[in-house]
Amino acid sequence: MKVLVTGGAGFIGSHITELLLEQGYDVVVIDNLTSGSLNNIPGKVTFHQADINSSETENIIRTEKPDYLIHAAAQVSVANSIDSPLNDANINIIGTLRLLDYAKKYSIKKIIFSSTCAVYGETGDISIPRDYKVEPLSFYGASKFASELYIQLYCNFHQLPYTILRYANVYGPRQSSQGEGGVVSIFCKSLLAGKRPFIFGDGGQTRDFIYVKDVALANVASLENGTNQVLNIGTNQKTSIKELAEFLNELAPDNFPAEYAPAKDGDIRFSCLDIKETIHELNWKPAWSLQQGLAETFRFYQLELGGNKDGKNQNDQQP
Repeated sequence: MKVLVTGGAGFIGSHITELLLEQGYDVVVIDNLTSGSLNNIPGKVTFHQADINSSETENIIRTEKPDYLIHAAAQVSVANSIDSPLNDANINIIGTLRLLDYAKKYSIKKIIFSSTCAVYGETGDISIPRDYKVEPLSFYGASKFASELYIQLYCNFHQLPYTILRYANVYGPRQSSQGEGGVVSIFCKSLLAGKRPFIFGDGGQTRDFIYVKDVALANVASLENGTNQVLNIGTNQKTSIKELAEFLNELAPDNFPAEYAPAKDGDIRFSCLDIKETIHELNWKPAWSLQQGLAETFRFYQLELGGNKDGKNQNDQQP
């Protein structure tokens, strides 16, 4: 069985690619390496450096003939979407549309789409069900929701099966400072550089942090399950940004209290995803606790940055 992963050299995509290989799939990756890295791609993967909006992508799909498409390539920065909504829409909406057209044209069996909890907008301090109203606060959230609608309409008109996964705040090794879970990467790098973490707002804003390996498991589970469903991928556990900084300080060699600055435009106050239906539809649930995921992520950045490897209270337990 052959699976094509767009953005497979990036943060989330590379973890999906690794898991697919471990489970015996034939994997093809398309990535333009704007934010991804060749270092993230395992040797057994067929790699094509291409942009999803280029004509080369159609040639790759026609030649490779994948059975499934996992679409993880995206513009993921809320701030960049506000600065350049046209660029955001070109990548997230037009790029998705092109892939949908190729999927229809070359008889791909199913598309699994990486969406976001940003589609919900401000919800209040609740566990957000998947049928909650959609009111995005950023162009990024709007472009992801527009892509969801196109995917569902392609299913209606062309019988192209799909699973749409709305991620909470994904974190883990290989993450850049961009994206909704990038605060973990930023805090780790600050602490390892001997600097105080920087919090925008009062630190009381909460997020549902999910480890990237759990997200990869959800994507692979979606190849066979959750067909024509929109599903939340999170932990249904809320953590404030202030608490996150404190957790990571417990792992750092030295303690650096956080500094505070005004909140950013488009920043959601609360976000926590209800995953009851996801557990049922995908036969999936998170395997990593926040403490386990943060410990492994911190170790990754210690090695990457050559920092002090004698962090405090690191939990070696695997899920």
